[in-house]
Amino acid sequence: MPETHEVYQTENKKFDLVSGPILPTIVKLAWPVVATMFVHTAFLITDMIWVGRLGAPEMAGVISSVFIIWILFSIAEIVTAGLVAIIARHYGEKNYDRAGYVAVQAIGFSTLLSIIVTVVGYTFTTDIMAFMGTEPNVAAFGVDYLKIRFAGAIFLLWYEVGTSIFRATGDTKTPMILSIVAVAGNILLDPCLIFGWGPFPAMGVKGAATATIIANFVAVFGFAYYMLRGRLTLELKWLQALKIDLKLFFEMVRIGLPLSLNGVVFSIVYVFINRITAEFGTEAIAALGVGNRAESISYLICFGFAVAVSTMVGQNLGAGRPDRAEKAVWITVGITGAVTLVITMAFLLIPELITRAFISNSKVIAYSVDYLRIIAISQVFMASVIVFEGAFSGAGDTLPPMVIGIPASVLRIPIAYLLCFVFDFGVTGVWWAISLTMIASGIVIALWFRRGKWKDRKVDC
Repeated sequence: MPETHEVYQTENKKFDLVSGPILPTIVKLAWPVVATMFVHTAFLITDMIWVGRLGAPEMAGVISSVFIIWILFSIAEIVTAGLVAIIARHYGEKNYDRAGYVAVQAIGFSTLLSIIVTVVGYTFTTDIMAFMGTEPNVAAFGVDYLKIRFAGAIFLLWYEVGTSIFRATGDTKTPMILSIVAVAGNILLDPCLIFGWGPFPAMGVKGAATATIIANFVAVFGFAYYMLRGRLTLELKWLQALKIDLKLFFEMVRIGLPLSLNGVVFSIVYVFINRITAEFGTEAIAALGVGNRAESISYLICFGFAVAVSTMVGQNLGAGRPDRAEKAVWITVGITGAVTLVITMAFLLIPELITRAFISNSKVIAYSVDYLRIIAISQVFMASVIVFEGAFSGAGDTLPPMVIGIPASVLRIPIAYLLCFVFDFGVTGVWWAISLTMIASGIVIALWFRRGKWKDRKVDC
């Protein structure tokens, strides 16, 4: 595949991220990611709607288990955050052979990591759900859902790695296409496997988990197909995956581990948040899930732009253009700030209308309306956190997001406890703890980014 890169670049001018006007480049790079996130959001909403039709205990069980799924995604960042920073840096330097080598090694790393995750997760699923303090019938549904998700962890990690490899080279359209196909299949399979439509057995919450695993497999198959057909602008020598490059492995871990730890701690904190929320009943847990689903719209839009800015920063630092990288970040902050301001107004003005799209239980709706109104004030700050995390990640300087994110996450537990039980806020104390810590994080990470030390971070591999 010696001329693959040159031919592909000639036909796809937009993948040149180190020259030309910044705003159109960011938008061209970000929109497929944002579209993908919208598709995933549609799936998450559809998934909750179908599971919600089973009943509040089933919905609460899946919602409780989702916090553990977040840990899976965070663990994947050990590989994905590092590979994006490293591949993008080499890509900006035009060192395409090295970038391809890193991609193959990352696939090997993710395979080993997924085996560990499956064994540990499947073994301790019941203990994890018991610790969360949910009612026994709710915990049972969560265990059913989680065990299937852990069993298919390898497809999730391969999917995340495949997505990250393509995006690091500036190709965000291929992951979008594969995600749309996979999610469409997931949406179609959900009611069939949950309720037993057609020739399928009625599996309940197990059906929802199984549909997701099948969707991940479809996406992985698609990535393998495109890689073998030469759509990726890198030449992959697959036998290189058989020998672990320890130096590269530890450099990838150095970059990815802080973000992964940040995500794992965040997810663990939500286990405790879930436990505090559980004190107010199953309806409160369901409301936490409904609120998270509604908030995911703004979160995933911002995440899409963070992916774009991560690639922009990595490639421009590799090309020796740090000022262009910084300008791209601030432009992206402005875009996401405007988007989340619109969502803030929706949460404040029509929270009940949004909530009723998920569930009809009146008590869950009341809790959810409070959640959306309280969380609304933090949406712009959430955009700041996500975009700057992407910028730091693209630079390979992932320590600042960890130093800011972990304390902010951990503080949610005592703040929630004090507001709920000492100051008698009820379950809204949890909502306020989430919102206030996000506001503080957004301010601090913006100030840290302005220091500019990230421009000097070297990638040693």
